[in-house]
Amino acid sequence: MPQIKKAVDASKLALEYSRYYQGKMQTIPKVPVTSLDDFSVWYTPGVAAVSLAVAKDPSLSFEYTNRWNMLCILTDGSRVLGLGDIGPEGSLPVMEGKALIYKYLGGVDAIPVPISAHEPEKMIEFGATIEPAFGAIHLEDIASPKCFQILDELKTRLHIPVWHDDQQGTAGVILAGLYNSLILTNRKLNDAKIVLMGAGAANIAAARLLISAGAKPGNIILVDSKGILHPEREDMDRMLLQNKWKYELALITNSERRQGDIDEAARGADALIAASKPGPHTLSKSTLTRMNKDAILFALSNPVPEIWPKEAKEAGVRIVATGRSDFPNQVNNSLIFPSIIRGVLDVRSKAIPDEVIIEAAKELAGYAERNRSLTDEHILPTMMDWEIYPLVASAVGESCVKLGISRIKLSREQARHRAQEIIQKTQKMIDSLQKSNLIEPVTKASKQRKRS
Repeated sequence: MPQIKKAVDASKLALEYSRYYQGKMQTIPKVPVTSLDDFSVWYTPGVAAVSLAVAKDPSLSFEYTNRWNMLCILTDGSRVLGLGDIGPEGSLPVMEGKALIYKYLGGVDAIPVPISAHEPEKMIEFGATIEPAFGAIHLEDIASPKCFQILDELKTRLHIPVWHDDQQGTAGVILAGLYNSLILTNRKLNDAKIVLMGAGAANIAAARLLISAGAKPGNIILVDSKGILHPEREDMDRMLLQNKWKYELALITNSERRQGDIDEAARGADALIAASKPGPHTLSKSTLTRMNKDAILFALSNPVPEIWPKEAKEAGVRIVATGRSDFPNQVNNSLIFPSIIRGVLDVRSKAIPDEVIIEAAKELAGYAERNRSLTDEHILPTMMDWEIYPLVASAVGESCVKLGISRIKLSREQARHRAQEIIQKTQKMIDSLQKSNLIEPVTKASKQRKRS
């Protein structure tokens, strides 16, 4: 298929270009240096006055240093999307890619930090130890269920936002896509019957966020590799000990107490959110025919969705979304995580509670409706709709202020203007570096590749 060839070509180029550029990110100064005399201000002896001021009042670290815009991308490489447990070194190229997206779309200075510490307690302790250096921490590609423990405990211990993109980012963009899909199919979230196929980090977080947003727990059914979650499952005791987050959902979801496999779960469902193993035969047409009329399907596995969109349409599904950009309706966290972190950094928030993610999802979903571009084939904006990033960031900032978790107060318009200014300045700087060949064009890398 053309999509598979495109993925193979991209993989080949990624290897060649990565060797040529030797990484995706670097640091550059943000202050002028015209002579060595400038270091007497930026470093010694002048810096001592700044250090003493910050030591006296640590909150000034957000004023006098770049901490206000610094994000740590923390991982152990134990669950890299589509690749599994490839270790901290193997995860570094992915973390660099995440940092690149953060910089270009959010103007955020993100530092990849893969660590050789796989035990939850060690990762929690590491996250707590580095808090003074960062304005927020982004957890990435950490295996389930330890990712839940790490997120929950760091959120409790730290006074800066902690974000796990595989949980909160995926859940947030699922909620945004579901909001608009329900509008198109004339349904309400609090009445919709929703099946979540896969009970890993993404769908457990999605279930929790959907419930926070107003979905009825009893209308939600989760399905893992052993079947439908319900309180009478024989592995409930083991689940309580090994994965209390899944256990808690097994108790409150599936009010009909259905038992069985995905076929039974899909019967009479309005929406099916699949975040399971890559397809294309993880989901069958016959399963989808059991859903209600005007069914909604998010097949989010990458690089290959659980079922190809064409086959899902042939099975009668009305709205189909995937995690890929080469099909209509990409439901991908890249639409939301740069904005959320931009927003919390701009108001110097202390946390990212569910209420903030819900507001971000509403703003993201509302963009398509406000711009009259909402259709079955266009349920969310794309990454090319640049204006969504400051808009969502401003909704996030305003929500943090209203919740009383921000260190500074900005109005929604002030937050939007600040986010837009930072993002535009960043993109202009990158564009300028490219035009001056200080960031070399890929054509030069391609010529080097041919010579080799």
